[in-house]
This record gives sequence, structure tokens and C-alpha cells, in this order.
Amino acid sequence: MTDDGTFSIRPAGRHILTIGRDLIQDPYAAVVELVKNAFDADSEYVLLEFNADSEAGKYTIVVSDGGHGMSRSDVVNRWLVPSTSDKLHRKTSPNGRILQGRKGVGRFAASILGDDLLLETTNKSGEKTSVFIQWDVFEQADYLDEVDLLIDTRTVSQMPGTILTMQGGRVGLEEWNDAQFKRLKYELRKLTPPTTAISGIEIKQEKFDIRLKVSGFAGVPDADETIDSFPILEFYDYMISGHVDERGLGKLRYSTQKIDNASSEEFDVDFSDLYEKTCGSLKFDIRVYDRDKDDIDQIIRRGLKDREGNYLGNLAARQLLNLNNGIGVYRNGFRIRPLGDAQYDWLKLNQQRIQNPSRKIGSNQVIGFVHIESEEKSGLVEKSARDGLKENTAYNRLIEITQSVIEQLERRRFALRRSLELGKPKSRVERQISQLFTNDHVKVDIVTRLERSGIDAKVTREISDILSRDMAEKNKAAESIRQTVAVYQGQATLGKIVNVVLHEGRRPLNFFKNQVPNLDYWASVFNDNPTSDNLSKILPIANELGHNAKVFVELFSRLDPLAAGKRAESHLFKLASTLDGALKVFETTMSDLGIKAALEGPSDFEFLGWKEDFYAIFTNLIDNSTYWLREKRVASPTITIRFEIEEGKLAHIDYRDNGPGIDKALIETEVIFDPEFSTKTDGTGLGLAIAGEAAARNGLELKVLESADGAYFRLQPVSGGVL
Repeated sequence: MTDDGTFSIRPAGRHILTIGRDLIQDPYAAVVELVKNAFDADSEYVLLEFNADSEAGKYTIVVSDGGHGMSRSDVVNRWLVPSTSDKLHRKTSPNGRILQGRKGVGRFAASILGDDLLLETTNKSGEKTSVFIQWDVFEQADYLDEVDLLIDTRTVSQMPGTILTMQGGRVGLEEWNDAQFKRLKYELRKLTPPTTAISGIEIKQEKFDIRLKVSGFAGVPDADETIDSFPILEFYDYMISGHVDERGLGKLRYSTQKIDNASSEEFDVDFSDLYEKTCGSLKFDIRVYDRDKDDIDQIIRRGLKDREGNYLGNLAARQLLNLNNGIGVYRNGFRIRPLGDAQYDWLKLNQQRIQNPSRKIGSNQVIGFVHIESEEKSGLVEKSARDGLKENTAYNRLIEITQSVIEQLERRRFALRRSLELGKPKSRVERQISQLFTNDHVKVDIVTRLERSGIDAKVTREISDILSRDMAEKNKAAESIRQTVAVYQGQATLGKIVNVVLHEGRRPLNFFKNQVPNLDYWASVFNDNPTSDNLSKILPIANELGHNAKVFVELFSRLDPLAAGKRAESHLFKLASTLDGALKVFETTMSDLGIKAALEGPSDFEFLGWKEDFYAIFTNLIDNSTYWLREKRVASPTITIRFEIEEGKLAHIDYRDNGPGIDKALIETEVIFDPEFSTKTDGTGLGLAIAGEAAARNGLELKVLESADGAYFRLQPVSGGVL
């Protein structure tokens, strides 16, 4: 305190431990911080030596590098200054490396690794400076400026570099067990992305080896190795890579090794609607592995071997995936912990997989690398405790964009697996029912074998009659199942478009809510004073009540086919009127979105089938169109339905919109008709599956066709003829 009443903040002595031992979450993070400092010093390597003396109950950790070292002035004015802004302002090392340190506290992480620290650093001029620190001195001191440190400087003839020596006692010695060292190797292996994972990434390839030596620890094999990348990385099943710029526009490449010599696919993406605030430019390398036994065997056959060159077994390969999975986030070539840890599912992949296991991937199936820009460009700020990124708007955008990139891979993976008949068999309900109950071929085969065996013709006819009656009963049951499924699918479609129903009914409902009290009021006034003026207050409200009641009646009549509790027999109905009714279900929604709808075809044509099935088909198609036309903010959105008649029968119905369209790969595999497949966010994948089943019940097939201008579906007779 000075005489004029001003004060200076005096940090407590334990402040150093607060920003070191207390702030850094674990010893792995502390080692990583010291490794980054070696990189910032322009060293081509960092050597980590862990030596134990079990009898004496102590251990030593030595971290050394061959960098440019520090002068006495650097040690006093930078290294010993907590939270220095030196690296923040310099940004690059003398040799041009982008500096990893920014907070000015990483070196104090050494306090978690031992009881004391000896710093020995030599610069290019041969000036060697040594500082010895005992951490408990700071614990005991009232104020930081009361701690005196002895600094020794002399001239030597040795190569430049820095050596940090830390020693600890029996408590720390017991913590460094085999599991701890395995985790340390894992952290070091994931610290920097392998060369194969940064192809096309604008990161300067720096020579920087991490060498680990371990000796003398009980139950821990001695080791002397250079940390290398994951051996499983190149044997992926599916990969997506590329970039997305700060506007949300990008180019991605998808490839697979599930098929020999499969060509890769390059495509543009537009996530601009997710970029209310930028998270900067992003670059991706994401690899996915199927984990069924046969899939693991296939990965091994691609060349997955151990260090001795022997092929791994299925269990060992699975354990390798268990240990090394995760999508890491990297800045300037170094991972930001814990993003990418096998147990840290920051993208909520497992949560999404629970909802849709056949299509979504789990966190234990993926090894990925997401490269981000500097804090200034991206807004992605690393926490001081080295436990991730601050959860701000930019971080939320990072999650959204990364999930969208993974979705592109998942969509293509799902289509490929279905085309290869992997996972859930590709089969529609109608086909399954037919396979289960239609047994004509069984009857013919049995009768033929009986005849060839010389069985009496009368017995053969009796057996044939028994089989015919059994088949008739089963086919009757099959038809009952078909009709029940149709009812459920109609009601599922109604539930699927319930938001449309609510939207259509909201306006008349609001009118009733607001105007019925007014009608009651003026009716009471008119009852007491029946004048023409008071009557004029009632009549407009009464007229509007009738109009809005009519809106409800028409809405429910349009929805009635989907809500039917049972199915009637097939009957003739006017196709144009039915298609127009399906469009009118979405009348208000399309009006709000500015969607122009057109229906073309003869108004008097009648089709023999089920009207409710056509409602199910076209309400699902229209619902999809309105979703994508709104989602992609299409200018001048349109929906067109056109049907043609040949010789008095239906030739086909074409349904088109001018939305974003459908990927060619999805069209070729027709995977969009499979249940559970959806390209919508949180989509159920039921819509087109229901539409396809409803078409089949009417002797039709719903096909998706390629189009340069939006989605294009065609409904036509199964035989390719007319109905």
C-alpha cells in the first residue's frame, strides 16, 4: 500500500501451483505441454525418459530437446513470468514454426510430474542457464515475490537445447504403472496426426520425433521407442476427407475399400445455413470401420500387422480399434485434448446410433482428424486447463458442421451396405409376406415327387387338395395382414404430417377462440336491444364462423383416408381429384412457403385401387418436398404432378419438385426406399418406405429417376405396362 491509498495485487505463493498442478488435469496433459514447448523451440525431437529406483522409492523424468535454447534474459523475463504474452505476440518460432503455447502457463505443468524441477538450457551462443525449483516452497510462501530462485549462468561448449529434470517420491512412483504408460503412449500417438491424415491439409511438414524411454518401473516393461501413428489407419472401410470454408461451402471426397478398386466420389457441399456465426475454415479426414467379425477379418486381410510383421488376429484388431478410436480436433498440427479420446464422444455419435443403429456409426467405429484455424480466425478458444474448447457459438458450429460431414459418409455407407446385402437384409413388407405365404412351388414339387414315386393317384390328389386348402387359408391370412399393414401405414403417415394438420387448423381454431366470445357478447346485446345496428355486429362473425367451420370440415375430409380404421375393397376413384386432395392437405403450408403446385392429367380418369394408398404415397412425397424446399430456401419453389393415360389405362404418374434433388448414388441403389434411411436431420426414414409399399398394393412401383432440377419420382405399373 502506498501513501495515496493505492494497492498492488500480490499473488500468493501457491499461485504457481494453481496455474500448474491444480489447473492441469492429469500427468499426460503435463507431458504434452512440455512436448509442445520442445516443438516451439524448433527442435527436431523430444526425448522423454522415465527412470525408476524402486529400492530408493523415487523416480526421475527427463524431458530434453535439441532446440535453440534460451538465454539468461529469456529465462528471467519470459520463462519465469507466469501468463507471459510472449508467444501470443510472436506467433512463430525463429525457424517459422507456428507456436503452440499461448497462455504462458504450460511449463508450470511440470509441478504435477515431480516434487522439484531442474531447468538447464543452452542457447546457440553457448550460454547455459540453470534454475532449480522446489514446488513446496511456493506452497509455504505467503506471497509469490517472497520466493527466491537461484539462477546460474556460465559459458559452455555444447549443442543448444533444453533439459527439464523432475524427481518424485514413492507416492508418484506407485502411480506410474503399466496402465499409466499405455495411456501416455496413446496420448503421444494421438498428439500429432500421421502424414497420411494430413494430405491436402495446409500444414507444413515439420520433422519432429517423439522418443520415449522407460526403465526400472515395477510391472512395466522397459521401452525405448519412437512414437508412431496408428497401424490401423490405412485399412479403413470408408473415408471422407476435404474442406469446408468459413462460409460453409466446401468440397469433400468419399472413398471405400469394401469393394476392390472402387472409385472415389468428389462432391460439393453447402452448409451455409449452419453458419450463423463462423468457426473458421475446417479440414477433415474421417475413417470408419465396420466391426462385425467378417468386417474385422476383411480389415486384417488388407494388411493389418503387428510390429514384427505378423497379421493380427480378430480379437487383437478389435482391441486396436477399442483403444485408438475417436475424432480429434487439431490446431497447427497438435491435438486439443480431450477431443478425440476414445471415451469422449463430443459429437454424440453413440446417442445418434441408438436411435438408428443400422445407419449411424458409433464412436468406436471411427478414427478422425478435424483441423481448425487459429483462435482469432475461428473463435474456437482452448481452455486454460487444457481440457477442450470453450463451449461458445463457434464450438457449436464446429459440432454441427462435423456431424454434417459424417452424415455424408453415413448416407453413402448405408447405401453401399444395403447394395452388398450387409447388415439388415433389403426386403419390403409386401415381398416378405409373399415369400412367407405363397407356396405354389412347394405344392407342385410335392405332387411331382409323389407321382414319380408311384404313389396312388387318389392319395396324391388328396394331399394336393390338403395343400391347396392350407395355401388358401394362408393367403387369406396374408391378405388380412396386408390390409392391416396398410391401415397402420396410413395412420403412420397421418402422424408423420401432424405438424401440417396443426398448421392448417391453427387459423380457424384461432378465429373460434377469439371471435366466439365476441359473438356471445353481441348476441346478448342484440337480445336486449334487437336493432339493425346490433345485428350488423353479429352477421360478419356468424359468416366467418361458417367459413372457418368449412375449413375444418374440408381438412378432416382430406385426411379421412389416412385415418381409416379398416380397409374397404378396392374401388374406382377419380385420380385427379385424389391427387388434388393430397396437395390441398398442404395448401396453407405451400402458400406460406410460396410453393406453386401444378396438377396435369385428365380429370375424368378413374383408377381401380385404394384411394387411401394414393394419399399415403403423395402426402409423403409432398411432405419431403416442402421440407427440402424450405430447408434449402429454394427460389420460386414448385411441385408438379403429371399423369398420362394410354388406351384408357394409367401409363405413369410423374412427381417433380425443383429442390436440391437426390444424390446419384442414392438413386442407383434405391436405398431411399429402405426403412430407417433418411437424409433429413432426425428423419425416421419411414416416408418413402411407406410410399413404396402403398404403390405395391396397387400393382404399381415407385421409382426415383435422375434429374438435374430437383427430385423426380415416377409411379408406374409393375410390369411396365398400363393399369
